[in-house]
Amino acid sequence: MAAAAAVIPPSGLDDGVSRARGEGAGEAVVERGPGAAYHMFVVMEDLVEKLKLLRYEEELLRKSNLKPPSRHYFALPTNPGEQFYMFCTLAAWLINKTGRAFEQPQEYDDPNATISNILSELRSFGRTADFPPSKLKSGYGEHVCYVLDCLAEEALKYIGFTWKRPSYPVEELEEETVPEDDAELTLSKVDEEFVEEETDNEENFIDLNVLKAQTYRLDTNESAKQEDILESTTDAAEWSLEVERVLPQLKVTIRTDNKDWRIHVDQMHQHKSGIESALKETKGFLDKLHNEISRTLEKIGSREKYINNQLEHLVQEYRGAQAQLSEARERYQQGNGGVTERTRLLSEVTEELEKVKQEMEEKGSSMTDGTPLVKIKQSLTKLKQETVQMDIRIGVVEHTLLQSKLKEKCNMTRDMHAAVTPESAIGFY
Repeated sequence: MAAAAAVIPPSGLDDGVSRARGEGAGEAVVERGPGAAYHMFVVMEDLVEKLKLLRYEEELLRKSNLKPPSRHYFALPTNPGEQFYMFCTLAAWLINKTGRAFEQPQEYDDPNATISNILSELRSFGRTADFPPSKLKSGYGEHVCYVLDCLAEEALKYIGFTWKRPSYPVEELEEETVPEDDAELTLSKVDEEFVEEETDNEENFIDLNVLKAQTYRLDTNESAKQEDILESTTDAAEWSLEVERVLPQLKVTIRTDNKDWRIHVDQMHQHKSGIESALKETKGFLDKLHNEISRTLEKIGSREKYINNQLEHLVQEYRGAQAQLSEARERYQQGNGGVTERTRLLSEVTEELEKVKQEMEEKGSSMTDGTPLVKIKQSLTKLKQETVQMDIRIGVVEHTLLQSKLKEKCNMTRDMHAAVTPESAIGFY
């Protein structure tokens, strides 16, 4: 696992959404290169490696009894239903790995609600999702790989995973075995062979310096005896034996070296000759092909001119029809605008009419309904009863007041009679 962490390039955690899968309607359309169609395969391979780092095989696949997806599972359409279920399951597991509670989707859940929940969780991480949710219903494609890759990156961030620099193994360069060739002599090889011969045949060693000195002395002697007649005193048989004895030591094996510039020059000459010979054969075919293409182009040009001349009146009619069509489209656009405005006015008038009808119905129901009259009669009856009760109470109060007045009057009369009687009695006596 550590080796995988060291080798995988940190293409996800560092570039956020440099992969920029937002293709919303509000954004400007950016021209994509020819390799953009294959970018989701790279994202899918990175996603599989990130899922392995999160140990999804032990924690998800074995527990849920699922098959491990291939390296291009969400990049190619195979089984949309199965792929969508796998996408929802992986997304829910990755959201749970980020430390947030997310319910595992079931088979009969509403796919729109599930996709909406996943996208809301993705936006809560600060990721952009400027594409319609219907892009995720198929269960495969660039947007599916993008969502899962973003969630995997957030899960790796949550567990504290950091990308390390890749460590490349040191490769030992193997020495190339070059076959022996007697084409060239190198001084280093000659020196090595002389050293080997020195160790093997010490008794047959030839000192080049001594030989050189002897040759120099011989030259000086010969120059001193220029007037003498040159005559060999060596026996031919002894000379032949000496030659046979020294011949193995004088044999030099010449080995080629790939790093030598002479070999590269020879190869260049060989390639040049091969190119020249191939060019001679190919040039004829190319000239022939050029001539055929030229003749074909001339025929096409002449046919095109002929067709243009024959169909010129039809072209004029077509242009006139195009102009009429454009005018009709303009009138249609103007009429469509008027229809739209009148439709809006009609809807407003209809709403006002509905309000008036509702008010009329309420007033009609209130006019035909006898409930208010019944309530008024009940109120009048209640008022009459209360009036009768009040009259009775007033009568009782008047009676009580009358009794109190009469009683007071009787008391006053009695007091007056009591005061008059003693005075008359006193006067009598």
